[in-house]
Amino acid sequence: MSTTTFRSRITARLGRGYLARIQKHGFGSTTMKLLPEQLLMPLRREGLDPVRRLTETRASAPVARVALPFGMDAWVVTGYEEAKAVLGSAEGFSTDFAHLAGNAGIAAEHSPGGLGFSDPPVHTRLRRILTPEFTMRRLRRLTPRIDAIVAERLDAMAAAPGPVDLVHAFALPVPSLTICELLGVPYEDRDDFQKLAMDRFDLFAGTTAPFGAMSASLDYFRGVVRAQRRAPGDGLLGMIVREHGDSVDDEELAGLADGVLTGGFETTASTIALGALVLLRNPGVADRLRADDGVTAPFVEEVLRYLSAVQMAFPRFAREDIEIAGVVIPRGDMVLCSLSGANRDPAYVTDDGRFDVDRVTPAGHLAFGYGIHRCIGAELARMELRSAFPALVRRFPAMRLAVPPQDLSFRKLSIVYGVESLPARLR
Repeated sequence: MSTTTFRSRITARLGRGYLARIQKHGFGSTTMKLLPEQLLMPLRREGLDPVRRLTETRASAPVARVALPFGMDAWVVTGYEEAKAVLGSAEGFSTDFAHLAGNAGIAAEHSPGGLGFSDPPVHTRLRRILTPEFTMRRLRRLTPRIDAIVAERLDAMAAAPGPVDLVHAFALPVPSLTICELLGVPYEDRDDFQKLAMDRFDLFAGTTAPFGAMSASLDYFRGVVRAQRRAPGDGLLGMIVREHGDSVDDEELAGLADGVLTGGFETTASTIALGALVLLRNPGVADRLRADDGVTAPFVEEVLRYLSAVQMAFPRFAREDIEIAGVVIPRGDMVLCSLSGANRDPAYVTDDGRFDVDRVTPAGHLAFGYGIHRCIGAELARMELRSAFPALVRRFPAMRLAVPPQDLSFRKLSIVYGVESLPARLR
């Protein structure tokens, strides 16, 4: 064995041990000291804005190499066109969980399955199964139920004495109940839904983060799938069972359900909560949204672009040496695309830090990703946001923050950004 080969194997083994330690112990203060700040930077915010260093990095190196411990390399992509080039190239980059598992020493049984961590042809087959359930024709059947869920939550808030927490009283229940309705699972499980979805995104969740939460979620959905096999309901899982039978096995179906939960719950909940904060900070925008239905759609699109609650796309791994914006990314290296950075890129949209519902923005923000892995539930999320925001400001026109803005607590390091609570006086 050559010295170079021996050194490479030792480096890989040490690297796997390092990443396995992160998996076991979470991102506590001790473990975080081992991570380069450039890798954590896309997961940080200053209030609703990306940190200044992300802006500076994007201007100087929109495709930047990050040296990890033990000779491992990763790349952080912060530019809009550069992120599109990575996310849009299924031929050049893989999202197969096996790459992440192999590099991090993670057991294969922790694979979440589903669309986000699979490549064609597996991804193509699974997406073909799900796509009919997410067409506007199929989704329209949920419109009355979404409106009813929003109205029910507003009634509960109106009945509550004193201030309410818009996160727990409104932002979390709306997508949680919508996903229950979509999948066809019992409403009484909604508290479990919230815990299963939220645990995997908080990098401080300790020994269960994030793969333990994925395993618990998959275990839950395996039980739901077994019940649907016995008696298919009217929800998405029941429809797939009836239309595809055993051509989709239980593990694949549980992975698909988990992917719908992951992609459709916490992301939408965080966007509703952060969007409500935007409205509280911009009463003039709230007045316009309250008075004019025509403002709803542009408001929602600006919320999605401006907030980019999903801060980073799933990791990609270069299949071969590949050039992006003049930079060669070697085969096997991990690539992380900052969606919040891309959506604020001046090369894409003039951004002065203000939320502007009248902004003339080119089509194509990356809040839902891009390419074959673009969020399949994007239209469902839009339906929820278009229902929730106008209803909220119309029901409570005098709504205001119940605490000083500086007292709000935001997530410190999280793939999905969010505010922990949002106390508001409704009258």
